[in-house]
Amino acid sequence: MPDGSKPDAPLLQDQLCFALYATSRAFTKAYAELLSDLGVTYPQYLTLLVLWQHGDLGVQQIAEKLEIEGATATPMIKRMEALGLVTRTRSKADERSVVVSLTNAGQALREKASDIPERLGCLVNVGGDQAQKLIKELNAIRLGIS
Repeated sequence: MPDGSKPDAPLLQDQLCFALYATSRAFTKAYAELLSDLGVTYPQYLTLLVLWQHGDLGVQQIAEKLEIEGATATPMIKRMEALGLVTRTRSKADERSVVVSLTNAGQALREKASDIPERLGCLVNVGGDQAQKLIKELNAIRLGIS
C-alpha cells in the first residue's frame, strides 16, 4: 500500500479506545470554555460537584469519588483553597486526616454552575434519556476494565 500500512492493520477510526480518548479531550476542552467564567478548571469543577453533593469530606474520600489518587487530589484542593473556594482543616476524629469544606464562595458557585450540564448537552446534542443511556454504557465500560 502507498502509505506503508498493511491491508489488515487496525484502523485508528475503528478503535473504541481512540473514540473514547478523542471524545474525552473534546469534552475537557468544551468544559474548559464553559468553566472559564467561573474561574475553575474541569478537575476543580468535578471536586465542587462532589462537595456540593456530599458536603464536607476528607481528601481521600474526595479522591475515591473522583477515582484519582489522594496525592493528585491534594495539590488541586490546595489550589482551590488559595482561590477561596474551600477550606482544609484537620479532622477532630483523626489528626492525620484533612477535611475539605466549601466556603461561601464555593457554595455560591453552585448556582452559577447550575446550567453547565445543560449548556454542554446543547453543544454535544445529547440530553435526557440519551445522555442517561450513554452514561450507563460508559460506566459499564469503565467498570469492565477496572
